[in-house]
Amino acid sequence: SSALATISEGYLEKYLGPRRSPVFLPICLIYLFIFLVGVVGNVLTCTVIARNKVMWTPTNYYLFSLAVSDLLVLLFGMPLELYELWQNYPFLLGTGGCYFKTFLFETVCLASILNVTALSVERYIAVVHPLRAKYVVTRTHAKRVILTVWGVSVLCAVPNTSLHGIVFLHSRSTGTAGTTNVEIADSAMCMLVKPRWMYNLTIQVTTLLFFILPMLTISVLYMLIGLQLKREKIHQELEAKSGFGQDSFCNILVLVVVFGICWAPFHTDRLMWSFISDWTDTHFEIFQYVHITSGVFFYLSSAVNPILYNLMSTRFREIFFGRLPQS
Repeated sequence: SSALATISEGYLEKYLGPRRSPVFLPICLIYLFIFLVGVVGNVLTCTVIARNKVMWTPTNYYLFSLAVSDLLVLLFGMPLELYELWQNYPFLLGTGGCYFKTFLFETVCLASILNVTALSVERYIAVVHPLRAKYVVTRTHAKRVILTVWGVSVLCAVPNTSLHGIVFLHSRSTGTAGTTNVEIADSAMCMLVKPRWMYNLTIQVTTLLFFILPMLTISVLYMLIGLQLKREKIHQELEAKSGFGQDSFCNILVLVVVFGICWAPFHTDRLMWSFISDWTDTHFEIFQYVHITSGVFFYLSSAVNPILYNLMSTRFREIFFGRLPQS
């Protein structure tokens, strides 16, 4: 039995790689730090916005939605990924768990970029079309947009989720009935089960529609906002009226830039996997580095937003440290 287990373990490692990631310990320490900072920061952000009526602005509704998205990925996504780094196989949560994991990551990925895009559109209307803003930039409108964002994210997460499932490695067993393929229970992995071209198409379309086009749109919007502010010299007036606190334009611009930097490796990782068909050792080595980097930056984006609000928004900082009365 012991000899059989050794053979089985060797067989699994040959075809599936090492059971535990060689970088588990350093990645685990980085992830735990990000987890603590991210969970505390996002819970405080949600609490600050929910408990203080002075913070109930359309802009902060989008930031609240973004904080909820960040909390979902930190509380559910990160533990699953850490477990997989510790034990790459077998995947113990079954087909339902595999669907949940894929669906969660996909939904949060889409909701985050749509939240940031909606926030940028709202800021653009507020600055460039202030007359229209009275009717468009309202709390009711923001709530409708946020519900739409989450609805679209859930629907658009379904295609990629449906392509995944549980895959087992098989070994040949020779007995009285002849040679049969035996399923190795310890080899269960949550991975692609549908044809590769379907996955490639889904990832490429998703990256185009939910990263490249939104980031281009956001870049153009902030360029137009910057030109408007320069042309009319109304920066001070904007700060006085802004629901987000001082330096509203700079705050959200930095938020968007950091968001783009954090999410670029994630999409690079997925595009590499979908575009490369003939893998060489060099390709695989580069992909390993990109994959580790994309994971760290993916979670870092969930932890960094509350820090940005605090560093750059006087009002957030005052309420965080209890210097503003609650209303």
